[in-house]
Amino acid sequence: MAQVQRMSRLMVKTLRDDPADAETLSHKLLVRAGYVRRNAAGIWTWLPLGKKVLDNVSRVVREEMDGIGAQEVLLPALLPKEPYEASGRWEEYGDLLFRLKDRKGADYLLGPTHEEIFTQTVKDQCTSYKDLPVMLYQIQTKYRDEARPRSGVLRGREFQMKDSYSFDTTDEGLAESYRLHREAYIRIFERLGLDHRIVSAVSGAMGGSASEEFLAPAAAGEDTFVDCPQCDYAANTEAVTFVAPAADGTEHGAVEELDTPDTPTIETLAAHLGVPASATLKNLLVKVDGEIVAVGVPGHREVDLGKLGEHLAPAVVEVVTAEDFEDRPDLVRGYVGPQGLEKVRYIADPRIAAGTAWITGANKPGKHARNVVAGRDFEVDDYLDVVVVEPGDPCPSCGTGLRLDRAIEIGHIFQLGRKYADTFQLDVLGQQGKPVRVTMGSYGIGVSRAVAALAEQSADDKGLCWSREVAPADVHVVAAGKALQTELALDVAEKLGAAGVRVLVDDRPGVSPGVKFTDSELIGVPQILVAGRRAADGVLELKDRRTGEREELTVAEAIERLAG
Repeated sequence: MAQVQRMSRLMVKTLRDDPADAETLSHKLLVRAGYVRRNAAGIWTWLPLGKKVLDNVSRVVREEMDGIGAQEVLLPALLPKEPYEASGRWEEYGDLLFRLKDRKGADYLLGPTHEEIFTQTVKDQCTSYKDLPVMLYQIQTKYRDEARPRSGVLRGREFQMKDSYSFDTTDEGLAESYRLHREAYIRIFERLGLDHRIVSAVSGAMGGSASEEFLAPAAAGEDTFVDCPQCDYAANTEAVTFVAPAADGTEHGAVEELDTPDTPTIETLAAHLGVPASATLKNLLVKVDGEIVAVGVPGHREVDLGKLGEHLAPAVVEVVTAEDFEDRPDLVRGYVGPQGLEKVRYIADPRIAAGTAWITGANKPGKHARNVVAGRDFEVDDYLDVVVVEPGDPCPSCGTGLRLDRAIEIGHIFQLGRKYADTFQLDVLGQQGKPVRVTMGSYGIGVSRAVAALAEQSADDKGLCWSREVAPADVHVVAAGKALQTELALDVAEKLGAAGVRVLVDDRPGVSPGVKFTDSELIGVPQILVAGRRAADGVLELKDRRTGEREELTVAEAIERLAG
């Protein structure tokens, strides 16, 4: 017996117009269809229909996690400061953490992620290699103090997330746990009906080595990823690498100082000299944990500060200010060149290869230099791929020009290794009777974000359009208005419910058929069954919400079709 929900009793209020502050399709439709309501910036209430979809996504995640042998737990959301201080993330997370004090003045936080607490839990519960491997997961509310929460439930300060963690005694065991999660994620997103891409990624504040993201292509996505039209390469833009060319053996003339007044930017310099921006060397000064560092890239490219930050994590990267130049008179703003720099670490993009010659700052006001050769006139301390990726950049695998697209991050998997095990001295007694350091994996799925991603990908101009796996009901029965039609709608709804079909029936009195039909398309249940003009004959119209195909069925035929 499945539930029959009567809209005459259901707390649902649909809206004809989009919310004034809504920009993304999912934000507009989830509010208009009565799935969520905003309480404050980045904080949302899940109303009855929305909670059913959220629970259905959680059910699919739970079934697949249980299927690989993971065990569900529930950790607290209110957490003490000390574990995060030990891992360094109390400081690394910065303003993203919700911090609070109890009445005794002790520091706490609302959990953004739980590596530290899971590590401590396993340290307490597992003491021998016989206790491992183990995979644990939870579906829980997380908290991050986003500076600009937006796009409805896509980017909130409070959100539902599945986070799981694997614990193994060997790297081979970690690789197997990672594989199991990766395959489970593919099944989860296929069951949910999410079009997705698996891309190489960087670990960021999570730490660890191997890392992949699961991205749902959508115009509302805040992530940019690349893929290759020729091979299977795909990556988050922050993970794209450039294959450094071989050293340039061309002979270049001596360094030539040029008089270039009023040319502090690449654009003004290129115009003054009549050369393309690609012939110049751009040098961006940043502070890395307070130390000034120069970053060199070709003049026609931009430095990706996010990418730079990922490379240098956990160090904090900031752009220098006018005050910083005042403290370093040897650094001439707008005219910095790598040659002759003192007490400045120089990082360069791989395109600044040994033997390449550039026009760059001469470290004097109004002066630039020509024929400044990498490896001859200056040395690069570190090569890091730090430019903003552009369409047409060569694929690292095959050299074909890359494509760029927008997507929503719906999952992320990491091989953390022993970072947190080292922090908390997570050891078990090994087979040889000696302590063995445990190695970990971390695996996340944005459960509430997946709801928004599904809305973004599947909605049409009429409203939401859920798959049966996640929809709040299997069929939306609409009573067109008259008593006979309402009676037939309720009768078939009860019979469908008895046959195990989840039913939403619109029996609202005083609501016009037009509004009911519009709401049925807005709410997005996959099948719409209408008790309309042929109700007296016991005939209903079945409409497929996605395709719009219609057919007339008797009550018996409708039950057989929908319960089959």
